[in-house]
This record gives sequence, C-alpha cells and structure tokens, in this order.
Amino acid sequence: MTTNEPAQEPRNPQDAPTERPLRVIVADDQAAVREPLAAVLDMSEDIDVVAAAADGTEVLAAVTAAPVDVVLMDLRMPVMDGVEATRRLSEEHPGTAVVVLTTFADDDSILAALSAGARGYLTKNAGRQDIVRAIRTAAAGHSVLDQEVQNRLLATVRTRSTAAAQPLPADLTRREREVLTLIGQGLPNRAIAGKLFVSEATVKTHINNLFAKAGIQDRADAVRRAIAAGLA
Repeated sequence: MTTNEPAQEPRNPQDAPTERPLRVIVADDQAAVREPLAAVLDMSEDIDVVAAAADGTEVLAAVTAAPVDVVLMDLRMPVMDGVEATRRLSEEHPGTAVVVLTTFADDDSILAALSAGARGYLTKNAGRQDIVRAIRTAAAGHSVLDQEVQNRLLATVRTRSTAAAQPLPADLTRREREVLTLIGQGLPNRAIAGKLFVSEATVKTHINNLFAKAGIQDRADAVRRAIAAGLA
C-alpha cells in the first residue's frame, strides 16, 4: 500500500474535502497495517478516524456506540470476518457505508463483499489518495471499484450464462441505454457527462431513472446488467 504520493489539486467532487469530517473506522486484524493506515487517513482534514478495529465484532460495537459514516474493512479477520461484518452493518446500520480494503481480489471475495452490501472494493496496492477518494465517494452514497477489481468483475460476468438474466425494461429511453452502456464500460459520471455532452447532474438524473425502471441496486449491478444485455 503506497502512502507517499505527492499532493494533487482536486479534479472531481470526490477529490474535494467534505463540509464536515467523516467519521471513519479502520478495520484490519494486523496492527502493522491498521495503525499506520489510521494515522495517515487522520491527516486528511475531512476524515476523523474514530476507531481502529481488529475484527468485525469490534466494528459492530464501535458503530453501535456512535454513528459512523464509513468503515474501511479488511476481509480476512478472526472472530468475525469482513464479509459477515459488512452484512451485519448493512442490516443493522444501513447509514454506514463499507469500503473493502484487502489483499484479496479473487472472484469469490469480490462477489461476497458486494453481495453483503459493500459500497466500495479496493486492493491494498491503492494509494492514500485513492483510499480517501473512495471514503468520500462511499459516504456520498456512491459505489467505487478499483480498476483491478472492476476488470475481475467484468471478466466473471462475461463468463457466466445470461440465460436467466433479467431483461431490461422496454421503456428505457435511448439516453438511459447510452448511460447504461457507458457504466458497463466502467466510466464514472464525469466521463459519461463528457461523452454525452451533458452535465453531471443530468447524468445522475438518467441513472436514477434507469435504476428505478430496471430494478438495478447499485453500480456493480448496473455493470452486470449492461454486460448481460450485450451493451458492454
């Protein structure tokens, strides 16, 4: 995990600090990872690391004691692993977002974490700025996958049969299909706006309408649906 990157000017809303500090928990069973990561994140003016947890039970106890915006979650931990902790948080504390930060990028780990409700998935070769951006993005209610994870997810979906895939509704507009196609290609909202020559606000409106019509749960689900429909 790289932490000595040069500072850069914000280039999109997720690069900019939030209006109030985000309350964050760092969960990792290795103190040599957990403590330096918590210290580095605490240097960001809009992030307040309120706890460092060694397993899922400590995460749940901390979130129950006081509201938390984001948990940065390792997957392989004793007592209660990251997948189970994510599932419990999704059910009991839906206002707390989970961003997975792990060395594991295999299909089973990725799909298990996303199915449990993780809003983001990063591998531990992510830099500090990538991690901070993912925390801000998840806190804002959006999903974030690093490129390695996204590539694995795309490859996994492409190899699976689409026979049982839920078809896209017939009433999707041409623009909504275009947006879904670009999501399936891995483009973020800003890039989609540039491709379609519209504002990011307009893209968000199309995405909201698309998700509502097609019953899409999140961005990862949108990628799967786009591939299954032959749009990506």
